[in-house]
Amino acid sequence: MKEIVLNDGNKIPIIGFGTYKSVKEDGVLAIKNALAKGYRLIDTAARYNNEEEVGKGIAEGGVDRKEIIVTTKLWRDNLGYKETKEAFELSLKKLGLTYIDLYLIHWPANAKNYNNWQKANADSWRAMEELQAEGRIKSIGVSNFWEEHLEALFQTANIIPAVNQIEFHPGYWQPELTAFCKENGITVESWSPLARGKILGNDVLNAIAEKHNRSVSQICLRWVIQHGVVVIPKSTTLQRIEENISIFDFALSEEEMQQINELPEMGFSGELPNIWPDRV
Repeated sequence: MKEIVLNDGNKIPIIGFGTYKSVKEDGVLAIKNALAKGYRLIDTAARYNNEEEVGKGIAEGGVDRKEIIVTTKLWRDNLGYKETKEAFELSLKKLGLTYIDLYLIHWPANAKNYNNWQKANADSWRAMEELQAEGRIKSIGVSNFWEEHLEALFQTANIIPAVNQIEFHPGYWQPELTAFCKENGITVESWSPLARGKILGNDVLNAIAEKHNRSVSQICLRWVIQHGVVVIPKSTTLQRIEENISIFDFALSEEEMQQINELPEMGFSGELPNIWPDRV
């Protein structure tokens, strides 16, 4: 499994397992199946309401905790110094863990929702820096931060975010933001890499998939990691869980990469960090 070295020296696998909507016993089983198939990066969030299931799946998965990179996220209703500390403790308790490997601010505060959005983000970040210094978080990062949110954070941060998890898939991959993150040493992670299935009927992707004798999903995931971006597909189906991680024995050509890069917009969630909770 290829790993990415973060700007703090910690390493994470380039492919992980997303758990959005993985709840109850199906969620627990999905985690155990993912671990059995070789996934070592597990991504959850307070907002997913499944941290207990994720923790149980890890506990029952038979893999040494030290081998597993667990990500969870601070929800946007809990931004602020004190609120961040409290939310972190709750996530840790629900997961049944003694530390978190990667803790992210799920969505940035913005001008629509905060009188001083810069301070709300900065205060949360200060709390996370302290938790990292205490050894309770190994790496800290953000999610859905645009350049404007990152540049504001840089003004007060002692530590540059290790990760920015953003919507990144064929048809919507935010190349300018991706380049900005890479220029500043921030690893990009892709959420919704399959655009909630919206990419499955695309002619270009189908042709490339046929050429490689692969599924369209595998082509999309391979495209993401060839951009040097971490990808976290989700599934509760054993066949899909196995298929999604089986992307290391083929490669897309430069021409194929460019073809996918140039696909018109499709599958965009409509979720924008500067105007949440509204959608476009």
